[in-house]
Amino acid sequence: MSTGTAVTSESAGQVVEPMSDARHGDEMADPDSDQEVVEDRSIAGMTGPDGPLLRLFRDRRVAFLFVGVINTVVGFVWFALFDITVGRLWGYMVTLLFAHVASVLCAFVLYRRLVFRVRGHVWTDLVRFETVYLVSLGINAVLLPLLVEFAHLEPIVAQALIVFVTTLVSYFGHSRFSFRRKEHTP
Repeated sequence: MSTGTAVTSESAGQVVEPMSDARHGDEMADPDSDQEVVEDRSIAGMTGPDGPLLRLFRDRRVAFLFVGVINTVVGFVWFALFDITVGRLWGYMVTLLFAHVASVLCAFVLYRRLVFRVRGHVWTDLVRFETVYLVSLGINAVLLPLLVEFAHLEPIVAQALIVFVTTLVSYFGHSRFSFRRKEHTP
């Protein structure tokens, strides 16, 4: 790509760079301008400066999935930690609630800092983020007792199975809702 400064077109959600002589895979020439239009790689309208992981992966979708894997592992560790502490006293459903709160706060910070780098709207973003996770928590709250009480699985084994379902729900919810910004119209 050229060494010129990139300009973000807020209405189109595209990154535009000054025209160069060489063509690159994701670029296409705009016939009415002396600039190249670079393919929009945002996820469902989530915009903002690229997070640090984009230097490593160069693709917001891959960075999103990478942080999702980390969040899944961290969430499972929180569940295991609370299971051997408060879970022994109050049961696996309290374990689930404690793990949920800790996991959501960790995940929110990781996505917001490492992947999307959005600014402002912290509380709005957190509410939207939590909304997606509440859907996952609801699914988890239904499946966990079913697997523990009726399938006679240990809570930790049941949670390991459920995490695959809730990961898919979280991915689609965050990629289409959590950090989405309204597009500015000119």
